[in-house]
Amino acid sequence: MNLAVFLPNWVGDVAMATPALRAIREHFRNAHIIAVLKPYVAAVLEGCPWINEWMPANDGSWSRGMLATAARLRRRDIDVAVLFPNSFRAALTARLGRCQRRIGYARYGRSAFLTDRLDPVRGADGRLVPSPAIDAFNRLAVACGCPRPSYRMELFTTPRDEAAADRLWDQFGLAVFDDIVCLNPGAAFGAAKYWPVEHFAALARRFVDQRGSGVLVMCGPSEREMARRIVDEADRPEVFSLADEPLSLGLTKACIRRAALLITTDSGPRHFGIAFDRPVITLFGPTHIAWTETYHAHSVHMQRQVPCGPCQLRVCPLDHRCMKELLPDVVFAKAEEVLAAACDQRAAETTR
Repeated sequence: MNLAVFLPNWVGDVAMATPALRAIREHFRNAHIIAVLKPYVAAVLEGCPWINEWMPANDGSWSRGMLATAARLRRRDIDVAVLFPNSFRAALTARLGRCQRRIGYARYGRSAFLTDRLDPVRGADGRLVPSPAIDAFNRLAVACGCPRPSYRMELFTTPRDEAAADRLWDQFGLAVFDDIVCLNPGAAFGAAKYWPVEHFAALARRFVDQRGSGVLVMCGPSEREMARRIVDEADRPEVFSLADEPLSLGLTKACIRRAALLITTDSGPRHFGIAFDRPVITLFGPTHIAWTETYHAHSVHMQRQVPCGPCQLRVCPLDHRCMKELLPDVVFAKAEEVLAAACDQRAAETTR
């Protein structure tokens, strides 16, 4: 049996798809599973044991890339295609690729290309209701015959990732700290998700001054300057960043895996913390928490309730009060609670 899994196009969504992907692997033990995915998210799943073959999706122009992917699928004689993206393009690619069963959500006018159509969650008025993506992904696994998956997200690191993190730990002397707090200030969605740089800097100072923690500021390629500013404004030698390091999703995963706590905007690396079962505090601004709920026992969501939100806008047209009014002192107090609870849990586990 050849089974193609069209994976999501966003880093965080790929992590949220892992319970469904693991369930598909466990149910179809003898299947040849092909991951069809954008090259820029492939590193999220590096080290994953559930995939037999990786197929870059739709490289190049809209038509040329889609046709090339469809041609590769035709050569594989795909029995089942599971479409995690809701795009018209993914469904058309699976149809042109002659995948026999094509399982996906009936959205964006693509129903004619699907053999198994799932309805998204809608209210009485017919509009989409904010609902967790992880639930939607798990429903796809059930539709192709799997028992209902759990909510346990799972990612992996490679020896190369861990070696890169080892070098960083040696370079910054991070091993001397009892705990490392990772701060992730970026967000691909847009500037409206950003927590102010000065807030991150003040929070970093609190961790150093009051807990003696080491602080590591994460960043993507477009967020290097933001990370540098946080380190500069924190003005503490115990605060470091990845701004001047060779960046990769693998390094980000390996660093977060070693952290005592991740404090992050609503962005992809937030889900790395959950997948490695780290305590995570997510700072929400313009987005509905319900879309990205993951049911993780060690996750805390913080959102300042304001009359204009959550607006779902990429750029705030007003004063960004939803994020500015979420103050560092409040976040630090919550972080103390989360770290204390994690410490109590570890102590309880060691006495069992």
